[in-house]
Amino acid sequence: MVTKFAALESITRTGALLIVRLDSAEEALAVSEAAIEGGFRALEITLSVPGALDVISTLADRYGDEVVVGAGTVLDAESAVACVRAGARLLVSPNLEPAMIAAANRYQAVTVSGAFTPTEIVRTLEAGADIVKLFPAEFSGGPAYVRTVRAPLPQAPIMPTGGVTPENVKEWFDAGVVAVGVGSFVTKAARGDGDYRRVTEAASVMLREIEGARS
Repeated sequence: MVTKFAALESITRTGALLIVRLDSAEEALAVSEAAIEGGFRALEITLSVPGALDVISTLADRYGDEVVVGAGTVLDAESAVACVRAGARLLVSPNLEPAMIAAANRYQAVTVSGAFTPTEIVRTLEAGADIVKLFPAEFSGGPAYVRTVRAPLPQAPIMPTGGVTPENVKEWFDAGVVAVGVGSFVTKAARGDGDYRRVTEAASVMLREIEGARS
């Protein structure tokens, strides 16, 4: 089982978290495995995916020693515990819910908790979250907003989610983010023809751009 420290290191080392929000368990599993083949080492299966806990359990069984398998859209403590029991080592929420963070910390799962304003960011840190999820990032003012917020809050480990692409990922890291949440560019790459090799390729492209942005 991946420890909390190892899970955090995996996210910050690769600089990326894959957000798998799809219409079926089968597609979510196929996309996750293809993205892992492309180099992703941390991902979240959102609880909006039908059968999400089963997908999490399957991925944790197959990749639990090498990939941080997590759950997304975790809105309360009860869901947090259920996800941990299914094998999740990472819990992500779009909002601040202290009870969710407390439950995750009890079982030493990494938490990525949503915030938007400086006040929300500070409250999220005070609640004990490991990473602050800037959400929705595409409406925040972009990297310039992160740069402005981090001037008084340089200690905040911020991860933008929403609208991150290979074309703009360098701007985000230049602004000081610790990692980025990646979605459609990778997860929907096979939607045209069902060829999941396109997901693997998109994952590789994104991770190469992230590596280049941080070098």
